[in-house]
Amino acid sequence: MHRSRSSAIAVVLGACLTQAVQAQPGDVKRGADVFAAQCSECHSARAGKNKKGPTLFAVMGRRAGETPDFKYSDAMRQSGWNWDSETLQRYLAQPKSALPGGSMKYDGLSDQKALEDLLAYLGTLK
Repeated sequence: MHRSRSSAIAVVLGACLTQAVQAQPGDVKRGADVFAAQCSECHSARAGKNKKGPTLFAVMGRRAGETPDFKYSDAMRQSGWNWDSETLQRYLAQPKSALPGGSMKYDGLSDQKALEDLLAYLGTLK
């Protein structure tokens, strides 16, 4: 009986640890590296500093196509999107198919872990 109770506790602890690992957000430091390598040529992480693309400062929660002093494509302005993790993940993975008619030249970030890390970093830009 003692052995089966220990086994049951081990199963419960294992399930809790699995959920904790699955729920872990991306790594912010690695996300900053992904941003530097994949995004910084066209986007800034600084408030009010647009480049070829709009600033990504405070992008989480922002309405798509509404950064001041940036000229967006008609498709982006009319998307009706709000930038949350799900929308950013879908867009950044395949920008051209997620938003036909958009002007972003990037082909997309196919590495899921790198994408999660990037989203964690973007979430810190406030």
